[in-house]
Amino acid sequence: MARCLIRQIKERKRVSRGQIDRAATDGCKGRRQLAHRIDHARALYGRFKSPKLAMLVAAAVSLLGFSAAQADDSISVTVELNKLETQDSGCRVYTVVDNAGATTFDVMKLDLVLFQPDGVIGRRIAVDLAPLKPSKKTVKLFDLDGTACDTIGSFLINDVVECKSDKGPVEQCLAGITVKSLTKVQLSK
Repeated sequence: MARCLIRQIKERKRVSRGQIDRAATDGCKGRRQLAHRIDHARALYGRFKSPKLAMLVAAAVSLLGFSAAQADDSISVTVELNKLETQDSGCRVYTVVDNAGATTFDVMKLDLVLFQPDGVIGRRIAVDLAPLKPSKKTVKLFDLDGTACDTIGSFLINDVVECKSDKGPVEQCLAGITVKSLTKVQLSK
């Protein structure tokens, strides 16, 4: 597909945005890589005044298997809701955070929403899971004062408020997080 588009560009034929998307997807091995390539190709399409030049660059990116967004592929963090423990003042939440990637996180602040068992939002909190060392599991805990464990129906990672590695701010942090729960209380994103 990409070679066909390069030939069309050389012959000065018009190429469409859809053709750019299809060329960017050639040879993709996963949904995340596919999304990164489409976003990158679309950005190139809008950046260059000539869509043909943008298409040529997008096709070259596809042929080389390179994408500027592939740097984010090393983000592989699993947040596991492991245990809820009743305390005098409320509920203690234990999480196991597995940073399977090669990135050291100095800040990973989550916007966490607690839902009651009936589905009504109970409260919203910010939780910082950092520091996270590469290729390392870490247990993090936080207390929910004034909230009994049996009044928690589920948690939602609404967003990543702040995400910084040892090299600076990290984009697309939420996309690199997977979630699971070992309790009856579910964790989702």
